Amino acid sequence: MELQIGLDVGSTTAKLVVLNNKKEILHKAYQRHFSDIKNTTLSLLQTVAEKFPNAKLKMNASGSSGLGICEETGIPFIQEVIACTEAVKATQPNIDVIIELGGEDAKIIYLTNGLEQRMNTACAGGTGAFIDQIAALLNTDAAGLNELAKGAEKIYPIASRCGVFAKTDVQPLLNEGARKEDIAASVFQAVVNQTIAGLANGRPIRGNVAFLGGPLTFLTELRKRFIETLRLTDEQVLHNENGHYYVALGAALECQQENAININEIIGILSHSKPVVSVSNVNKNGMLFETKEDYAAFKQRHDKAKVPKAPLKDYQGNAFLGIDAGSTTTKMVLIGGEDEVLYTFYEKNKGNPIETVREGLAKLYEQLPKEVKIRRSAVTGYGEKLIQTAYQVDDGLIETIAHYQAAKKFQPDVDFIIDIGGQDMKCIRIKNGVIDSIHLNEACSAGCGSFLESFAETLGQSVQEFSKLALTAKSPVDLGSRCTVFMNSRVKQVQKEGASIDNISAGLAYSIVTNALYKVIKLKFVEELGDKIVVQGGTFLNDSVLRAFEKMTGKEVVRPDLAGLMGAYGCALVAKKNWNGEETTTLIPKTKLYDFQVKITHSRCGLCENRCPITINRFPDKRTFITGNRCERGAGIQKPKSTLPNLAKEKYEKLFNRPSLPEEEAVRGKIGIPRVLNLYENYPFWHTFFTELGFEVVLSNKSSKKLFEKGIETIPSESVCYPAKLSHGHIMNLIEKGVKIIFYPSIVYEELERRTQQNHYNCPVVASYPEVIRVNMEQVFLENGVKFLNPFLSIHKEDALFNELCAVFPDISKVEIKYALQKARQEDIQFNAWLRQRGEEIIKQLEEEDQIGIVLAGHPYHIDPAINHDLPDEIIRLGMAVLTEDSVSHLAPLRSRDEVVNQWTFHSRLYEAAEVVKEHPNLELLHVTSFGCGLDAITTDAVQEILEQDNQLYTWIKMDEISNLGAARIRLRSMKAAIEERKNNKNLGIAQKNAVEKEEAIFDKKAKEIYTILAPQMVPTHFKLFEEAFNQHGYQIKVLEKVSEKDVEEGLRYVNNDACYPAIVTIGQLIANLKKGHYDLDRTAVIMSQTGGGCRATNYFALLQKALKNAGMGQVPVLSLSAKSISGKKHTGFRITLPLAKKLIIAANIGDLLLRLKLAVRPYEVVKGSTEAVYHKWLEQSKYILPNFSMKEYRKLIQHIIDDFSRIEVTNEQKPKVGVVGEILVKFHPFANNQVVEIIEEEGGEAVVPDFIDFFLYGLYNRKYKAQHFGFPKMDSIFGNISIEFIEFYRKPIRKALQESGLFSAPLEIHEIAEKASKFLSLGNQMGEGWLLPGEIAELMDAGVQNVVCVQPFGCLPNHIVGKGMFNAIKKEYPNANLVAIDYDASISKVNQVNRIKLMMSVAKTNIQQTI
Repeated sequence: MELQIGLDVGSTTAKLVVLNNKKEILHKAYQRHFSDIKNTTLSLLQTVAEKFPNAKLKMNASGSSGLGICEETGIPFIQEVIACTEAVKATQPNIDVIIELGGEDAKIIYLTNGLEQRMNTACAGGTGAFIDQIAALLNTDAAGLNELAKGAEKIYPIASRCGVFAKTDVQPLLNEGARKEDIAASVFQAVVNQTIAGLANGRPIRGNVAFLGGPLTFLTELRKRFIETLRLTDEQVLHNENGHYYVALGAALECQQENAININEIIGILSHSKPVVSVSNVNKNGMLFETKEDYAAFKQRHDKAKVPKAPLKDYQGNAFLGIDAGSTTTKMVLIGGEDEVLYTFYEKNKGNPIETVREGLAKLYEQLPKEVKIRRSAVTGYGEKLIQTAYQVDDGLIETIAHYQAAKKFQPDVDFIIDIGGQDMKCIRIKNGVIDSIHLNEACSAGCGSFLESFAETLGQSVQEFSKLALTAKSPVDLGSRCTVFMNSRVKQVQKEGASIDNISAGLAYSIVTNALYKVIKLKFVEELGDKIVVQGGTFLNDSVLRAFEKMTGKEVVRPDLAGLMGAYGCALVAKKNWNGEETTTLIPKTKLYDFQVKITHSRCGLCENRCPITINRFPDKRTFITGNRCERGAGIQKPKSTLPNLAKEKYEKLFNRPSLPEEEAVRGKIGIPRVLNLYENYPFWHTFFTELGFEVVLSNKSSKKLFEKGIETIPSESVCYPAKLSHGHIMNLIEKGVKIIFYPSIVYEELERRTQQNHYNCPVVASYPEVIRVNMEQVFLENGVKFLNPFLSIHKEDALFNELCAVFPDISKVEIKYALQKARQEDIQFNAWLRQRGEEIIKQLEEEDQIGIVLAGHPYHIDPAINHDLPDEIIRLGMAVLTEDSVSHLAPLRSRDEVVNQWTFHSRLYEAAEVVKEHPNLELLHVTSFGCGLDAITTDAVQEILEQDNQLYTWIKMDEISNLGAARIRLRSMKAAIEERKNNKNLGIAQKNAVEKEEAIFDKKAKEIYTILAPQMVPTHFKLFEEAFNQHGYQIKVLEKVSEKDVEEGLRYVNNDACYPAIVTIGQLIANLKKGHYDLDRTAVIMSQTGGGCRATNYFALLQKALKNAGMGQVPVLSLSAKSISGKKHTGFRITLPLAKKLIIAANIGDLLLRLKLAVRPYEVVKGSTEAVYHKWLEQSKYILPNFSMKEYRKLIQHIIDDFSRIEVTNEQKPKVGVVGEILVKFHPFANNQVVEIIEEEGGEAVVPDFIDFFLYGLYNRKYKAQHFGFPKMDSIFGNISIEFIEFYRKPIRKALQESGLFSAPLEIHEIAEKASKFLSLGNQMGEGWLLPGEIAELMDAGVQNVVCVQPFGCLPNHIVGKGMFNAIKKEYPNANLVAIDYDASISKVNQVNRIKLMMSVAKTNIQQTI
């Protein structure tokens, strides 16, 4: 009997299918593996061996965790998307689209109208693991969540990027009394939204749909949410009881004759396998405890921090109760007159905080002697307001204040408090007895208690058991410091390499601390923490986390024995302090507690257009507590008439409330303008312009969740910022209004507002997002007959703007356009003058009334209530006025900036606003950013430094589609409390300076002779030759060849972790090497490239300067490698002269040739290593042409190189060619791209990497467009053309020789690539890789390379536009294009990247077989 076996080992489960020769299922098995992949697989295979002992077996394996099994046993691997596709084709041939959800993987496969197979990237949002996490929060499992959802009556907006974000939405809903049934259905809807937004990428899901994978097989309500959202009929839906077996089924069906196996042999291999952990994955901090004695001493020391306790049954007198209604748990502490603890309570909320508090009070009252009188009570935490109202608690406290009061009890002169709870992390810095600064984690709760708990659960252990294992771990693994989802991938990677659970547990303890120190606190020096540190929160009861903290900081800290109860303890202390000696608590008495019930109803507030969904909690004495409302009116409270100005609201209304021409006067008809991104800056200008031209301007509606969901199918990049995602919904709204012309310009340059600005770009997303709309909503425009206009414009050049608009509207006379432009400019000036005047008036009012004003500092679109989630109203409710950054920035003194390259207009205002706040005691700054904004990784640090130089508070809130303001309210209230404390305490000393801050030395002509210049690695081939060129001109440059994980750790320590991965890699490499002691820091410089464009890469230079200062190496000069230095320092000893430039160009051309030939030959070599030998030979010999260059010798060298590579013996096999394009460093840096070229070759492909020098030609070619369209000087264009000709002079001999060889492809000229790119997008896309990236893809396609990997740093802003954003346009031109975008980051594991490349390679191999 011949049988076919398919094994699918996913992220959380293993499935196995056995088929007979009729393709019938004889046996199937489904089992959770709890990360014990080896033993689970063994169990499944042993069952097969026992059940079919004499059968001839063929086998394939698949799944994200199946790859390691295949590598170990030799079982053939089939990529899971391919397996799933083949299973559906074989069993359900009429299916158009497959949606498959697994434990951590999600796929959408389009089978008709062009096969496309997509799977999620590093994010597991919206998958089975996500559903499990939220189910646990509701004290149920996935099946229970499904049952709850059946009783749903409403849907709440819940984020679905990952379980952590969703918890930030779900937990407050639970704490406020929302029905679990509604939350369950809302979670399933979040999964639907994430799947469509993350994977559809602009392609609609239409026709017959198969729902596969465990979650979609078992969870009927999840399927229901998909069916309703996609508007499918019953006939269009396929699901069956074997839906979760389809990958295994496909693997079995694809078994070939050569897949025959000996199952007993495989069982033997697995049984005896003992993988070894990679040395690079071992945490540098080592074991938590070397010996048992170390642990005993540690325990003894920490056992000293104890609060006095007394038995409640023996106590008599006054008592004070503190309650901490936290995000996941409820804590209570009752203290006596001497602050002794009489009673404690700690319990999980289990999705019902009111009931948990009732349970705690009931237990207290049962034990409370008659002689004890509770005199006062206080509550803090997420559920503070609900619990205070429900149980009539006397006081409500801000969490930070409660924790500070508790910490003072253990360490009266505490310098620093760090509290890590279930989902929150609070870091409080104290100076002179007053809170100096507060840091809270963002919307993400990576590194908190729930993070650790989730991991323990996935490994089938309790958090206590899991954490205990860490204490004896011999080799803790290095897992990075990112979110739960990234960490899941990382854990899979180290498990595959043999990491044990104890070493993983210890690694996670280090990760939690790393996250706290470098991501939340952004620690630069350990000394910043002070000497007296108190750690608290339930997570620090974990000895492994506490020990990791002490080891990483080198400090002994105080952990109170009440670490998990400190919020409640602080409340009890404050309640005692607030008691006047006579009053009795209002806390609900025992007699009423047992009859206490809450009736929950749901409604919508109808008092304004928001129509907020509200939850009404009714208590027995007819009191109510209403949540969900954005203001007091929904709660039945009269909205107070505040005299405090809200300039964010005023600006929003003044900006958009503009009369349009009535239809009868609009001689040119209607024109639609979306209320998005740059229109929050330029709308008065464009409204006036079009009104003067006789158009009726139609503005899209106000942003809302419903409007966002209208455009969700057309979003091509799931990780782009929420304000950009909203744009799709606004366009749909205009189409629904019947508009046939939509104007949404790409504004690259804003006004140059100050001469101290080094440039005046918009951010890459704001500047170019109209291109994404044009490409990904093209079908929508065609179906509705809509003309979409998105010209690339520069606002600051009047003549250029006029010319471009004349080209866009050729039917309108130039006279009319000129007049309309004049009127538009006048209106723009008037609007900005009004805004600035209002800013000045409000500051004057605040000073006269001695009130506080908060400068809401963000980008212009952060005044959108749907983006800021009504933060301004919340500030007003707290008794503080609201201003905007652009209403005060003009008041800042003129000064140049050394800490950043001041290249973006919107961000320049943030720096100026911070300067203004420093000068006005009545102003404070609240920095608002959007999740996914890479530029703000630079600006947040800069604004914080400006404020802290003058001892000012810095408060930062990161916003996303999460609409619940629980965490934001904590920040705001903490901010207000700190302001008031500072006001009452004038004794605050001056701002602290770094103990050792050395001034950057000047690299002059003398320094050139004695300094070593360190350069980070980027392109190994080219940089060897560049090093030689520089050294021949008198420099002593050393290129740092190898990059290690430790280098990346240094980068993460000294660079904002949200910064671009290339910055972390390059800066980390430089810092790590300088720290080794091999170089004299007073005679060493470093060099960093500067692009000078609108991408944040221009600021790598400033980031490096700051990192050196923070590492105590500020004297090291930082040299700029660019055509025009954008740095503040004038390093006269470093210049790119024409002779040096010539050598660098020659070196770059030779480097491109060598790399091109090596990659073209190596996959086919008969003698392994022969290509590398030839490559290294010529890399070394090429150095000798640089000193005494002659064109004749250059041509001879080129020919010899090509001839030598041509003589290498190769096979005649045909392999799929795979292009590699993307961000320039990740594209060429083998460490940064995890050896993508080697992976492609291992998978049986040939990598084709477009030339390095094209990036520089692209920059020069851009000068032509800028001169023609943006009003730049014509001389810039002439210089660009001459420079291109100069480079081409040395490139032409290479092109000619390659063409004549008949064996190798030759590069195109840059104008040819530009011509190809212009088929997809405007050449005005010049940030980052800009139009070059899709141009290179077209170049590859036309050369027969149909498979392309687009490599990019996670969250790369330009690649949202020119990478993922252009895929649909490219596929329209090249239907057979097989494209995949791969994200790279310090914490994204290789497993996920390899899996996606394997998917692309599977498709590529299938395509090449069809052509053969």
